[in-house]
Amino acid sequence: MENITSQQVIVFTVLGAIMALLVWGRWRYDLVAFAGLLVATIAGVVDKDDAFSGFGHPATVVIAMVLIVSRGLSNAGAIDFVTRAVAGLATNLTRHIFVMSGLAAALSAVMNNVGALALLMPVDLQAAKKAKRSPALTLMPLSFASILGGLVTLIGTPPNIIIAAVRGEEFPAKGAFSMFSFAPVGLACAAAGVAFVALVGWRLIPRGRSAPNDDKGFDLEDYLAEAKVPKESAIIGKKVRELDSDASEYEIDIVGLVRRGTRLPGMARHAEIRAGDLLVIEGGPEDLDRFIKTLGLTHAVAEGSKTKLLTNDDVSLIEVVVPPGARAEGRSTMSLRLKYRFGVHLLGIARQGEKIRGRLRHTQLTKGDVLLLQGNTNELPDVVSWLGCLPLATRALPKLQSGKALTATIIFVTAILMASIGWLYLPVALAAAAVAMVFAGIVPLRDIYTNVDWPVIVLIGSMIPIGQAMENTGATTLISTGILSLSQGSSPVVVLTLLMVVTMTLSDVMNNTATAVVAAPIAINLADRLDVNADPFLMAVAVAASCAFLTPIGHKNNTLILGPGGYRFGDYWRMGLPLEVIVIAVAIPMILWIWPF
Repeated sequence: MENITSQQVIVFTVLGAIMALLVWGRWRYDLVAFAGLLVATIAGVVDKDDAFSGFGHPATVVIAMVLIVSRGLSNAGAIDFVTRAVAGLATNLTRHIFVMSGLAAALSAVMNNVGALALLMPVDLQAAKKAKRSPALTLMPLSFASILGGLVTLIGTPPNIIIAAVRGEEFPAKGAFSMFSFAPVGLACAAAGVAFVALVGWRLIPRGRSAPNDDKGFDLEDYLAEAKVPKESAIIGKKVRELDSDASEYEIDIVGLVRRGTRLPGMARHAEIRAGDLLVIEGGPEDLDRFIKTLGLTHAVAEGSKTKLLTNDDVSLIEVVVPPGARAEGRSTMSLRLKYRFGVHLLGIARQGEKIRGRLRHTQLTKGDVLLLQGNTNELPDVVSWLGCLPLATRALPKLQSGKALTATIIFVTAILMASIGWLYLPVALAAAAVAMVFAGIVPLRDIYTNVDWPVIVLIGSMIPIGQAMENTGATTLISTGILSLSQGSSPVVVLTLLMVVTMTLSDVMNNTATAVVAAPIAINLADRLDVNADPFLMAVAVAASCAFLTPIGHKNNTLILGPGGYRFGDYWRMGLPLEVIVIAVAIPMILWIWPF
């Protein structure tokens, strides 16, 4: 065993701290990675001149451009058209899962896989509601399939982009992996994985999981009331908004005003209250009673469903999910000032299938939460976008520009073709496609920066110099020695398999991009120590880093379905563990066939 140097100790300490904090989840991954970079730089294991080189790295640029181009394809309706056409082919549960999973995998091959899931999740939820079945049976297969589809092409998932760039830097004679270098192995893994989740995997999901978008909805009936204003009431002549202080004291919201049987437009915030009016109020049962009693109002019996009191021609409800990194994550609606900024009310929160009631405005939102919001019909989509949340109904998708679908498709295909045949450097080709979509009006200029997942960009930009520090200090050599010791002189095939298992395990508990950055130099060092071709080892890392199926924290897609599917942390491994075994069993022989030692 080689002596460990002080610089190696620092690198391992920084990496260990980053991994521990990512697993803990108390702070967001971009902050953790950037802080780790600063510590490594101050400690001298990352040269000050290279500290921020990761932010100009080709992999970082490609990932940012892919996100913008993906949004352009979505905005133009090119993806939505295909989605609606194919989704209608499903007739029973197994076929539905097969069709939707296959479509998710196909879309993820050409666009960001989080974006692909965001497009398909509302379709899947509506199908579940129509069929009167729990969405838990279909959302997990959909998420896993969207992850598998990213294995097929260079732009399908960030780990592929990272691995391709590493190959180009370490082996200039070979160059980076091309757009479709990943296709043979990726297609085989994706096909086997989709077949598994559609035929067997969904049967392993625990039954009886409830979700906020099931037939019971958010069960608002017990939390809505109509309060009648008597003739002698002291609030007559006041405007509805003047009651906000009283409403806040009792943790309730005034969400409408009914006069002579007709609900006034909007929230009626500026309407003067008259005798006989009915205030529509929302809150906990005890809070509702106390508020009504204190203001001298009387309970009124609502006709029909109380939830109809929440909507009219210009006010509607929307269910959204909080993705990782959203503006809403880690904040309460009180701190976001939704009510005062946008006139939007938070009516319900569901977390892992359980409804949260009481003090909603003070509840800190977390990734995977499902929110029920009420607001102006025309403004709600913009508010949802500002929050960084994703709608759970197709009606809430952005307005489609179907006439520009062909233009967006041509721009995208041209960029991919130019990069594939070597006429343009991939980052330049994708950047040109992004600019072309802006000039064509497909991606609004005001939205171009909001379409980039900046936490991921910061994560990549921070981890790349740390990955290089591992190699420069000899830390990768020590790790490689450990892996070779575990394999005890076995064949390179055993070492390759062990590398995949270790990489998959890391990816299940920390971000897949960070895993690829850490594992790539280890893969190259292992190949060098075994005196074999490094390509199969790099390919193994690319596949393994992307395949995080055991937990809801390993991949953003798994986190997104946590709330809408009503899943628990321990539900994922039931289908995820056999799927990871299948991926390894398919990937190893395919890698050795296409990329021999």
